[in-house]
Amino acid sequence: MLKYLVLVLAFTASGAANAALKIQSWTLPTGVRVYFVENHSIPVLDVSVEFDAGARRDPAGKSGVASMTNAMLARGLREEKLADGSIEPAVAEAQISDGFADIAAQRGGGASMDRAGATLRTLSSNEERDRAVALLARVLAQPAFPQSLFDRDKARNLSAIREELTKPEAIAGKAFWKLLYQDHPYAQQETVESVGAIQRDDLLEFHRRHYVANRAVVALIGDITREQADAIARELTRRLPQGTPLPAFPAVQKAVGAEQRIPHPASQSHILLGTPALARSDPDFFPLTVGNYVLGGGGFVSRLTREVREKRGLAYSVYSYFNPLAQAGPFQAGLQTQKARTDDALKLVRETIAAYLRDGPTEQELKAAKSNLIGGFPLRIDNNRKILDNVAMIGFYQMPLDYLDTWTAMVAKVTVADIRAAFNRKLGANALSTVIVGAPQ
Repeated sequence: MLKYLVLVLAFTASGAANAALKIQSWTLPTGVRVYFVENHSIPVLDVSVEFDAGARRDPAGKSGVASMTNAMLARGLREEKLADGSIEPAVAEAQISDGFADIAAQRGGGASMDRAGATLRTLSSNEERDRAVALLARVLAQPAFPQSLFDRDKARNLSAIREELTKPEAIAGKAFWKLLYQDHPYAQQETVESVGAIQRDDLLEFHRRHYVANRAVVALIGDITREQADAIARELTRRLPQGTPLPAFPAVQKAVGAEQRIPHPASQSHILLGTPALARSDPDFFPLTVGNYVLGGGGFVSRLTREVREKRGLAYSVYSYFNPLAQAGPFQAGLQTQKARTDDALKLVRETIAAYLRDGPTEQELKAAKSNLIGGFPLRIDNNRKILDNVAMIGFYQMPLDYLDTWTAMVAKVTVADIRAAFNRKLGANALSTVIVGAPQ
């Protein structure tokens, strides 16, 4: 069975991405939002179930609850009495793993800043599909969070955090988010203290509050019909409770342009610059995406690489990108350089960004950026898993259903004036904050 699945998946790219992606969407009576792409090119089903249960929902002082809750969903299932009086027995961690492996199904998942959930890849044949879906449904709704395994996972997390505290890139990343977002939930970072404060009851409460039907988003792509997709979405979420309203998040404040220098014995300085900039639904998304390809997202053809690496040899790699979130996610530029040349490199990056805000890209740079982005777009949806990730994103952030169909057209219509205006709205109005780890004071 497993060998068969591997052979089948090898041909995933041959069908799904070559046809127009028709996303069907509907809402179940329980409030579950369903997004479905029908694709019969291979006998496989890919599923994602996500919730508003990312790190931004961590309780105050206990950053890490969201990621630990998600990681422990499949550590064991509790016994459950059903409405008809029957009993669903407790299931151990090894039994869950074996249950998926026996039918060649693959379970995944994780927690990010905004969202958390689980994924499933299974054969679309009735027996294998139904068993995989039923098991995932229990994983989502009936995790046992065994105390012994909680203690094990907590110890592992603490060990990983302590190790991260020795790495300049990790130190810079944590300090960067804190400097940009201050008291906003996006600033919360896992620390020895925050994870040390987490107890098993925190996971139980977080799961009870956030893994709920009326905030679930189910995405499916594969060899099933609309009717089967509806039945699968209902089965996956029928055990989930209804959730109560969650408090609104505070607005993201403008960055103050602060600079933080953190000593470190590393041989190089790690530099990050940025500001809160882009929400997923922002109309500036496409001008910023195209414009950033020219500035720092295009690798060796970007402005930052040309100025910092090629002309002056101040860094091996320098980059920039936008990270769109439910609220304004960060614009981030970064590089590593010799400690003695830290201030020269930082000055040059700031000057390059300032010149780009003033002038924008040239028409030739814009044409090359569009050509690369449009030409590379098929690689973004060349297999079922990539399509699933995109459909899940569209569902969670409630993007237009034709987002993927219109993506290249939206890129093609961007002008130099659009880019200059968007960059100045997002970066010109907000001073860039800077974190330097390992630099001279």
